[in-house]
Amino acid sequence: MPDVTLVEIDEMESFYGGLARRARAALGVTAWGMQVMTLPPHWESYVHSHDGSSPESGQEEVYIPLDGSAELVVGEERFELRRGLMARVGPNVARKIVSGGDGVRFIALGGVPGKAYSALPWTELGGPVPELPGDE
Repeated sequence: MPDVTLVEIDEMESFYGGLARRARAALGVTAWGMQVMTLPPHWESYVHSHDGSSPESGQEEVYIPLDGSAELVVGEERFELRRGLMARVGPNVARKIVSGGDGVRFIALGGVPGKAYSALPWTELGGPVPELPGDE
């Protein structure tokens, strides 16, 4: 039997009321971090970085929009996120994703350059739900 796993995105375990889905764990991926995010229209709360204060310190991310659109905000610059256009954000860069009028669904891939991937407990199926930024 081939080593293939198929999972519908909407069948993946979710948290934050469906905003985040544990795609990496649902597919059994062990080499990199991967979640699916579905943000409602004009959502402005996707804000974070992977600096020294983050459990995922040093992680770079790639965003792959599947549906809808958004803006990636880094400092004073704004970049379009839309289907067919991928974006990479460096490890120590604070970023904000603001969804467009129809919302956005995207894949967030991450890993620390030069290091083997090590899954954090919150990314595992049934794992603890991480605090939303600003909930601390």
